[in-house]
Parts: sequence; structure tokens; C-alpha cells
Amino acid sequence: MFDYSKAQEPSRGVKNRFLQILINLAVTALVGFVYFYLELPALSFFAEEFYIFIGLLCLVYIVCSVITSGGRLRVGVKEYVHHVKKQCLIPGGLLVLLVAVFLIGSVLSWPILRAGSYQKLIQVESGDFTADVAEISFDKIPLLDAESAMRLGDRKLGELADMVSQFEVADDYTQINFQNRPVRVTPLIYGDLIKWFNNRSEGLPAYLIIDMVTQNVEVVRLSEGMKYSPAEHFGRYLYRHLRFRYPTYLFATPTFEIDEDMNPYWICPRVVKRVGLFGGEDVKGAVLINAITGESEYLEEVPSWVDRVYPAELITKQYDYYGYYRNGFFNSILGQKDVTVTTSGYNYIALNDDVYMYTGITSVGGDQSNIGFILSNQRTKETKFYPCAGATEYSAMSSAEGVVQHLGYDATFPLLLNISDEPTYFVALKDNARLVKTYAMVNVQQYQVVATGATPAECEREYVKLLSQQGITVPAEIEETQVSGVIVDIRSAVIGGNTVYYLRLENDPTYYAVSAAEHETAVILNVGQTVTLEIDTASTGTIKSVLNLK
Repeated sequence: MFDYSKAQEPSRGVKNRFLQILINLAVTALVGFVYFYLELPALSFFAEEFYIFIGLLCLVYIVCSVITSGGRLRVGVKEYVHHVKKQCLIPGGLLVLLVAVFLIGSVLSWPILRAGSYQKLIQVESGDFTADVAEISFDKIPLLDAESAMRLGDRKLGELADMVSQFEVADDYTQINFQNRPVRVTPLIYGDLIKWFNNRSEGLPAYLIIDMVTQNVEVVRLSEGMKYSPAEHFGRYLYRHLRFRYPTYLFATPTFEIDEDMNPYWICPRVVKRVGLFGGEDVKGAVLINAITGESEYLEEVPSWVDRVYPAELITKQYDYYGYYRNGFFNSILGQKDVTVTTSGYNYIALNDDVYMYTGITSVGGDQSNIGFILSNQRTKETKFYPCAGATEYSAMSSAEGVVQHLGYDATFPLLLNISDEPTYFVALKDNARLVKTYAMVNVQQYQVVATGATPAECEREYVKLLSQQGITVPAEIEETQVSGVIVDIRSAVIGGNTVYYLRLENDPTYYAVSAAEHETAVILNVGQTVTLEIDTASTGTIKSVLNLK
């Protein structure tokens, strides 16, 4: 007689195996979704986190197979092991393949094998400092560093009774050129998770603009709040919003900027790897995300209002490759002929409506002198090297501190300026309360030439005198000119204990800096008055007198 139960056993075995596979896949998919949602790995062979993500999925599937195949132990250990091996053949093979690709890709990215490729990541041209970096008036020199800008931002928020209890100021403080002015911009963030829950429907209501010259802080209130930022959660969290729309792209840290119409944006540089699988990090365009609507667009060539595409850290790393490997990998370790590196700090200057990163270049021996410096456009990565033997930035800072050592002031990282066609470090000196008390100018090539002043204009006058006395420059003939017009805007800032008024005349975009300590009539100026300013053009636009008030 035919036994139907035995005939059904293979059918039940197939169903059980199919059910096990479904369970394994379901658990793996669930773990994968949770991991992807939280960690946001790029789905690209050029991203190390991709291999971790896929490897995790393979391991989860294997562990599930071991657990769901437990029923096979009743048949025997041999049968159980054979079944588990069969179940794990594909994920196990994929895991081995991933490890192999990762190792091969890593080896192909080693500088010892690809030194020439690393050295070519950045193109460096020779520049003429006097021609490329024009002397700029003090109404365009950024006098605030990031620390001082943060203090001003926090103080301004404290004055806003309707915001201070719910929001804080983000630490971004991106330096940009806005309407031909050096400013720092930063958004507000939620105070904590509960405050996010209470305010999430309206979004972040404002951002700050800190004028780095006048120290004026403007709160830009938005008619519709910013709903996409790193301070958000779930789908509006900036990195998640970015990853779900561009799952295969690698990104550098987004920066906050505003366009010419004062609309807030997140600039998200797209990272590419140009050496092997994981080496030679570079930037290829950026995704621009509207912080209010979340609308995004990837552009290989970003518009001119965008100032920060190439991170300063990336540019310095690429120049270090350029300086290290110009004569091959082994020369960078053994002979070290012509090997140069960037110094340990950098700063920003504004040129031609773009922001340039500045850093010194020194020999690999790490002595206390520079052989020159580079300026690199952070929007285009156009980079120029300017040969100029002289002090490192930190040596110049120490020299400036030495002049005021009896006061115990600390120097901030310097700006690089062109003063009388001389490369010059411009340094702010702070007291223990981190307030700027005075300024110093240090000659790059002869860093014992140091001048100080309570205001930038006073400091510059003393510095020009020192250059002449030391025979570094020929005394310039004093040239004076006059500008007249109706005052349409007045701003003021306390700099080094002195009040400085910034005047803008009708049909003139320039702000003229007038120190109250030097020109007492500045305190009685009002919008609508007609004024004549006498300017010393041989001294970077210094105001010599205020005449003919009406």
C-alpha cells in the first residue's frame, strides 16, 4: 500500500527551506533598513562604509541561517552543518568577495604605488603677490575671528526675548563674501529635543549675519522657517534628506551660506576618489539644498555667489601631497629634496568677490620659517604659490605678543595683507576676557618689524613708518583726495576700546571708517547730513579729517 506521508516529506522540506530563506531575508532587510536609516552609508564602491554595510548584511543573514536551521539538529549534526553551508553559500561568498575588493582597492590607493597620482591632485601656479593681492581699505578687512563672532552671536540671541528660550546659535559661522563685504553667517538651532518638538512645524525662524568689519550683528527673520538642517530629525535631518536623494554620492561636511537675495542654503560638496578606490579625495561640484523647502540641485559648476565648495582641510591635504611627492615617494622619506608642507594653520581673505584660503608653506624639516605661502580659491580650487621667505604664522604671533608682553595679550591667527607692496601679517591681540584690545602688523620677511595700534588705521600708519625707517620701502609721497556726499548709512563698533563709525555715502558702496578718538566730530554725524572726507590715499584710505558738515 502506498504511504502518502512519506511522499509529502520532500514537499514539506522544500516549504521549510523556503520559509527559512524568507525569514532570513526579512530579518536581514529589517536590520539593513535600520542601519541605513541611522548611519546613512553611501552606496558606492568608493566608500569604506559601503563595505561595512554590505558585510553587516551578510553576517546577519549567516547568523539567521544558523538559528533558523536549528531544527536540522534532530536529523544529525552532519546534516545540520551541510544545510547551514548550503544556506550561507551566497552571502559567505559575497563577504569573501567584498573583503578581497576592499583589500585590493586599499592597496591600489597606497601612496607608495601611486605617489605621482597624489601629487597631481592639485595644480599650483606661480603668483605675483603685489599684482594679485591689491591693497584693500580697512572697511573691507575682516577684524573678527570665529571666536569673537561666536561671542557676538550668542550675545545678540540673548537680546531676543522671543527666541532665546527656544533656540541657540549654531557653531557654523561660515565666512563668506556677501554684497562685497566679509561676513560670517550661521543659522539658529533648537535648544533641545523638546524644543524641537514644540517648534518643528514652523522650523528655524532666523539666521545671523555678523559683519566682520563693523561687528554689527543682523538677525534675519524668515517669513517661512528653515525646515532642513543638521538640527532636524527624521526625514528633515539634513544628512538623511541628502542621502535619500543621492544614495551613491559621497559628501564633505555641508556649509551654511546665503545667496544674493538672502535665501538660506546648505552647500554640500560632492566627494570623489581619484586614486584607486579610496585614495585621492577631491571635490566634484556640490548639491545646493534650499534650507526652507528642501529643494536640491547638483551642479558641477556652482554659481558665483557660493563661496565654500572646497574645504580648507582638503586643500591643505592636497598641497601636502603635492609638496611631499614631487620627487617620488621614497624621496619624501629618505632624501626629502625639495619636500614642502603647509603650516599648521590657515585663514581666509576676500579677493574679487571670492573667499581664498591662505596658509604658509615651509620645508618638511619643520623649522620656524616659511618659504612662501599659497592662496586657494575655495569655490574653484585655483591655487597660486607666492615665494616669500619669512616667518611662520606662529612665529609672527609670538613676535606680536612680545611687543605687548607686559599686558599679557594673546595673538589670534593672522591675516595676510598687502601693505605698501609688502606681505604683512595682520594680528588681533586679545586680553584674558578674549576681547580685542589692540592690533599688530608684522612684516613676513623681517618679522622683527612689528607695529601696534589701537585701531587698524593707527597700526597701519605706524607700520608704514617702520618700513620706511628700516629701509624696506621708500617713503611714499602723501596723496590726499576728498569725497563728498550725503550720509545714507552709519554703523559703529567698539574696536580696541575706541568707537569707530562706518559711513556710507549716497551712490558710493564704500564704507569709510572714522575713529572717534581721532575725529571727535564723528560722534555727531547723522544720516542725511552732507559730509566731506579728506583721505590719505597713500595710506590705504586713511581718513585724515572730516570737513564741511551740513
